[in-house]
Amino acid sequence: MVKRLVVLTGPTAVGKTDLAVRLAQRFGSPVVNADSRQLFRALRIGTAAPTPQQQHGVPHLFVHTLALDDYYSAAQYEADALAAIAEIHRNAHTALLSGGSMMYVDAVCRGIDDIPTVAPDVRNLLRSRLETEGLERLAAELRVLDPAYYATCDTRNPKRVVHALEVIHTSGRPYSAFRTGRAKTRPFAIVKIALTRPLPELYERINTRVDAMMAEGLLDEVRSLLPHRHLNALNTVGYKELFAHLDGQCTLAEAVERIKRNTRVYARKQLTWLRRMADVQWVHPADAATLNALLA
Repeated sequence: MVKRLVVLTGPTAVGKTDLAVRLAQRFGSPVVNADSRQLFRALRIGTAAPTPQQQHGVPHLFVHTLALDDYYSAAQYEADALAAIAEIHRNAHTALLSGGSMMYVDAVCRGIDDIPTVAPDVRNLLRSRLETEGLERLAAELRVLDPAYYATCDTRNPKRVVHALEVIHTSGRPYSAFRTGRAKTRPFAIVKIALTRPLPELYERINTRVDAMMAEGLLDEVRSLLPHRHLNALNTVGYKELFAHLDGQCTLAEAVERIKRNTRVYARKQLTWLRRMADVQWVHPADAATLNALLA
């Protein structure tokens, strides 16, 4: 029989982790994490990483494996995750991937374009230039060097702009020249499930989870990371709002409300991305009958 990969995705706070643990126990498989921020060891509370109890019950791969300043790309994740899935398939018919980082989900399901490996000196130079010259200057350079990619790039996203320039300066070719968008074949069948809830229900879960994170000690976690705030890993919801509070730019209550609002915005972006995928099966986490039919 053809081996199978079940992909469990969906917006933040929809309930992926709890269901993934139950499905992993059912399949006899570990969970292959597809949340890019949960890879970082220092980001425990603010990323809603699986709890120690959940990880003790079911192994989670690619959780808390990186230091904050480690370089790790979607292409590296593709290679690592495929190797892990192949190993799982040696002992189990079904492997399980769970997470809401859509680029990571796409990396496993469709593959990443074959982008040249960035030279370390080029990466260090571009990071330094971002700090000294600012994003606007780098985006203007990208517009000159690769107008085709510039036209589609989110130029407010420093990671996208910097990475494109890294590839251009490493290869001497436009970044857009490497972006074919062609899907790669995989040696397994893919069942892609997107968990969904009515927006009012999802928003309430987001608000409740942020309150729980604060009660668990998110502010102390963020305070401990102040020396590293310049790293890209910390340019994420839940951390940047509390950095602003610690800078005196807003009250703690205002920072918490901003986290809730920005998390809701992020959830809507995830849903927009998922709606572009024709191969997704939408399921409410409590709809056991539909889940069982899809996973029979």
